[in-house]
Amino acid sequence: MGHYKHMIDVYFWPTGNGKKITIMLEECGLPYNVIPVNINKGDQSTPEYDAINPNNKMPAIIDRAPAGGGTPITVFESGAILQYLAEKSGRLLPGDTAGKYRVLQWVYWQVGGLGPMAGQAHHFLRYAPERIEYPMHRFRTEVTRLYKVMDKQLARNEYLAGDYSIADIAAWPWVVRHDWQGQDLNDTPNVKRWFETVGSRPAVQRGADVGKDLANFAAPMSDEDRKRLFNLRDEDLKQAVK
Repeated sequence: MGHYKHMIDVYFWPTGNGKKITIMLEECGLPYNVIPVNINKGDQSTPEYDAINPNNKMPAIIDRAPAGGGTPITVFESGAILQYLAEKSGRLLPGDTAGKYRVLQWVYWQVGGLGPMAGQAHHFLRYAPERIEYPMHRFRTEVTRLYKVMDKQLARNEYLAGDYSIADIAAWPWVVRHDWQGQDLNDTPNVKRWFETVGSRPAVQRGADVGKDLANFAAPMSDEDRKRLFNLRDEDLKQAVK
């Protein structure tokens, strides 16, 4: 799969943020090439990847055939990538000012709230070497609050910003792991309805399936993997086994 056949290189690992991008690319029908960035093994910290994403996170894209031609365009941060792909394809982001910002406010809500809070819940409820009740409660209850915000919005709208948009693509992959966040979708019936509706879309299913062969989330990480991914110290790991 060469760069010229696939206009967009996607630096990817099958997490919520990574799957936002593959789902969007499938929805838009844009050809792409997946380049794995194994975050458990430190691929995101290599000098080669640092040149693409100075924040050393995943995902990032390189569009080798940007609109209007010219040199390739590199974009990092999942929200910026979603907006870039929407504008490139003319899909899933309204062109009028009111409609555009109706969608973007929910995209930013996800990248600034739901994603980080759910990610912290994943860490403290599932991965942290020591189970500490305060952060477990703090992030589980904050995610509950955010699900209630979604539920209230979805009681009035079929999708987060009215019509199906990049706002839904931003949020849906994070709700996939609701159980990791200590959430029961039966407590937010409008979120549950939306989650099932979005999940039934063929493009969403294709995009969510990308990378199934790359990571086995059921497999335990080694101590070295944990230290690398979570910036742990040796004493943090020792504390966990006391």
